Amino acid sequence: MAFLADALQRVKPSATIAMAQKARDLNAQGKKVISLSAGEPDFDTPDNIKMAAVKAIAEGKTKYTAVSGITELRQAIVAKFKRENGLDYKWQQAIVCTGGKQVLFNAFMATLNPGDEVLIPAPYWVSYPEMVALCGGTPAFVSAGPETSYKLTAEALDKAITPKTKWFLFNSPSNPTGAAYTREELKALTDVLVKHPHVWILTDDMYEHLVYGDFTFTTPAQVEPRLYERTLTMNGLSKAYSMTGWRIGYAAGPEPLIKAMDLVQGQQTSGANSIAQWAGVEALNGTQDYIPVRRKAFEQRRDLVVSMLNQARGLSCPVPEGAFYVYPSLKEVIGRKTPSGKTIATDEDFAMELVESEGVAVVHGTAFGLGPAFRLSYAESTETLTAACEKIQKFCAELR
Repeated sequence: MAFLADALQRVKPSATIAMAQKARDLNAQGKKVISLSAGEPDFDTPDNIKMAAVKAIAEGKTKYTAVSGITELRQAIVAKFKRENGLDYKWQQAIVCTGGKQVLFNAFMATLNPGDEVLIPAPYWVSYPEMVALCGGTPAFVSAGPETSYKLTAEALDKAITPKTKWFLFNSPSNPTGAAYTREELKALTDVLVKHPHVWILTDDMYEHLVYGDFTFTTPAQVEPRLYERTLTMNGLSKAYSMTGWRIGYAAGPEPLIKAMDLVQGQQTSGANSIAQWAGVEALNGTQDYIPVRRKAFEQRRDLVVSMLNQARGLSCPVPEGAFYVYPSLKEVIGRKTPSGKTIATDEDFAMELVESEGVAVVHGTAFGLGPAFRLSYAESTETLTAACEKIQKFCAELR
């Protein structure tokens, strides 16, 4: 009898976590590494949010909470959805989880049976298919490649849906590409989904506030109200509010689904951290003035990185509409050799050689389901990004 669960055989380690650990290991060996592999803002949590947490501690708000979260935060969540997305929910339709990952796990654990498929556009966040597999479902993929600016077309979506499709998992702006869908592009997808009433929509809006220029964010249930009763709209505090370590994700959707997710969470972790929840109330209800300031800084970094990477020999880097990632193509680099004679046969070879020789950590694109490419996070200072891109330019120039 095997000791470890068979489910683990279906799951791969996170490539983003692995590369971040590789960078830490090299740093521990005395080699300075610029790590651009993690999706974490370099800005600090705003002071008003931190002070709300201090106040909660002082007032003794340190006990267990309701499994789905304190009422005040659930009310703040539905107020946010109404204010920013035009979506009407009762507070009982909202759930608070320990990060966005737990929202996804709860939803999949509560709904997936063997044989059920979750349709995921590729490239995708590395954890999506692994979560589906752990919860007993089958990840299914549909390509959204560079020829369509890393955006899924309505035609491709329609062809990919099968009778086994239970969920369509949608992420805009995208991790890893930064691609974001206009209202018109999103309407084309929702028109398809309306025709397939057995398919539910789980929309990951984690990067909602990080869109650039005159781009306007929209979410599926907002664009197509007929999908409201089968859409789980997910968001969180980690990116826009620089609260990655606070671990607060949230979602709203049909009440029977929320109750099922509450049941799963009640036997898993119970309620999220009470202090982080009170900080979350302040994040959503308090001033939002720092968001556009930080968004502008990210936009300037994006423009710098795109420009410098497009000057690197063999790289082609599109301009993303949102998030804080770029996803340059390595197509022209594959097959070239390093000065030591190592052949760059894959995008993983590129990433490993880059971190070993130049001390810049990025994540290879095939880990996200579509290569040859790599993901670079520009959630770092301008000085750090400039130094990293110069090293990438040097590395590419030396390939033969």
